[in-house]
Amino acid sequence: MRNPRTRSRLAATAGTVALALGAAACGGDTAATGPGATGAPALSGTIRVDGSSTVAPLSEAAAELFRQTQPNVQVTVGTSGTGGGFEKFCNGETDISDASRPIKDEEKAACAAKSITFEELTVANDALSVVVNKENDWIDCITVEQLKKIWDQGSKVNNWNQVDPAFPDVPLKLFGAGTDSGTFDYFTDEINGDEGRSRTDYEATEDDNRTVTGVAGDKGGLGYFGFTYYEENAQKLKALQIDAGKGCVAPSIATVQAGTYEPLARPLFIYPSAALLARPEGRAFVEFYAKDATRIAEEARYVPLTDAERATLDAKIASLLSKAGTPTPSA
Repeated sequence: MRNPRTRSRLAATAGTVALALGAAACGGDTAATGPGATGAPALSGTIRVDGSSTVAPLSEAAAELFRQTQPNVQVTVGTSGTGGGFEKFCNGETDISDASRPIKDEEKAACAAKSITFEELTVANDALSVVVNKENDWIDCITVEQLKKIWDQGSKVNNWNQVDPAFPDVPLKLFGAGTDSGTFDYFTDEINGDEGRSRTDYEATEDDNRTVTGVAGDKGGLGYFGFTYYEENAQKLKALQIDAGKGCVAPSIATVQAGTYEPLARPLFIYPSAALLARPEGRAFVEFYAKDATRIAEEARYVPLTDAERATLDAKIASLLSKAGTPTPSA
């Protein structure tokens, strides 16, 4: 199901695309608006995407923009979590797996057992954000040590005054990613020192919107998820600065690209299958996603690739498409 946040965010872009196409037609161009308006061949088919709820808004944005010139290609985006997405992908149920962490060795083995080959493409960056209720007026910056004290396996911290005696006597209610989530894997590894090491007595979910609702509805709430979910809900939540030992740093595009938002800045990935790249609509969509990665990241309110990451992606996509067959002009 398409995320309504992405639909509203892209409404203006859709209008801009339509105006541009119309202007080209009025200017005497022989191409009409529609699938062939930009010179791309009309394509059809269905592309199935599933996986990370963090990456889903990126793939939804890519699908919306691609649809402007290829309306007969249906791109569906699911959110079963990074782990759940890889399980479907390696069973041959999907064409692209969205992931907020790299694929694990056991997942590679599962894909190999079904003869499913793939490529890893970094399409954006993220500032994994720790958020509290908007009415929380006692903390603006949290240390990595305090986060570990709260989230570590066996932790019994359930009140803000246990985090710091200077904080008020307010019950601490925790919300976070479920165990199938790449966000869970990344957060626990960076904060608790071991992937999957975490207390279990919190409200876990693969749907980040539930974390938004939970933290926004509880004065003592604290949760974590991808940067775009904070940006979409900044009027309801407060993002904490993180102190990893070098001072307090807020999550932002600038701090992620500068490498100062530590340790919660991370790359985001898509994994297209070789079978998808053998199909013309699959090649066109993956090429579009990669070549327009900066615009897609900006539309979905993510952190775009750095120049070095952009160059790596460009080289990889050119190599991928040449191996898959004659590249299809992007939409």
